[in-house]
Amino acid sequence: MNKAFLLYCFIIASVSSFAQQRIIVDANGGGNFKTIQEAINSLTDNADKTRTIFVKNGIYNEKVFIEKNNIVIEGESKEATVLTQAIARDIWRCGNADDWGVATLNLKGSDITLKNLTITNSYGFDNDKETTVPCKSDTAKGEKKVRKDGHQMALRSFGTTRLKVINCILKAFGGDTVSPWNVEAGMFYFKDCVMEGGVDFYCPRGWAYAENCKFYAHTGPASIWHDGSKYEDSKTVLKNCSFEGYEGFKLGRYHRDAQFYLINCSFAKEMADAPIYLVATSNTIQWGERIYYYNCHRKGGDYKWFGNNLDKAAGKPDADNINANWVFGNKWNPLKD
Repeated sequence: MNKAFLLYCFIIASVSSFAQQRIIVDANGGGNFKTIQEAINSLTDNADKTRTIFVKNGIYNEKVFIEKNNIVIEGESKEATVLTQAIARDIWRCGNADDWGVATLNLKGSDITLKNLTITNSYGFDNDKETTVPCKSDTAKGEKKVRKDGHQMALRSFGTTRLKVINCILKAFGGDTVSPWNVEAGMFYFKDCVMEGGVDFYCPRGWAYAENCKFYAHTGPASIWHDGSKYEDSKTVLKNCSFEGYEGFKLGRYHRDAQFYLINCSFAKEMADAPIYLVATSNTIQWGERIYYYNCHRKGGDYKWFGNNLDKAAGKPDADNINANWVFGNKWNPLKD
């Protein structure tokens, strides 16, 4: 065996080994990078194989942008790997034309997986009082009142699809905490997550499936929301999930076409006797009310409105068959990896 061939094999093996290595982020300097954004910036825009960024425990006080595809961001532990920023959407939009940058984690790429992370928008936790700020976009007064319970996004996506969020904490005090938005083609999978916030703090557009997740409402007139107005098949499914919150918190609402399925869910006794409701809107609701429940129960006694009614849904699906594959069909299987 000649030396050239041996050298070639060594190079190929080295390249293969390098390709399989994880990029390590450590705020204390023990990894390849000190910030998550630096690690993302080091990657090519696209790749055939998934690139993994492993983030060691620590507080990462940074706003993160992902415009690249095929990326896993994995924390060392859910509670101790913390990405945090304090951002009020009302303030952001005073000086910016759109929402790109409004969240702690801003996504435009696809095929992204988030694991074992806490992602926080701390604005409402950090500010106890309403404040008034100069606002260029307010042409009448030139200023804006900003409440502690206003819109505060921990995660906001733009055109992203095939997003997996596993064993993560996503939290804010205000509304729209978790905003995976892509009504055209968005497919979003959440498992073993904790989500908390204000109005509509879990508000997917398109197709979404959440299982074994815990939801906590700090404030606001509704916890969950859905926009499935582009295609009749779009839906949000919540299975084996639990809901808690302040005294009198409401479960959900919508103001565009939506389709809700809640399967084997549990509700705290503090939840109001108030069904998921249609907000007064000028939008045309094409497909009517589509809100379905199976085997859901409230501590302290059930309300009639979340009684079993899957027989009213299209195709009369069996509860045991309602899973991620059922939601996404042949378009995506988030469980294959």
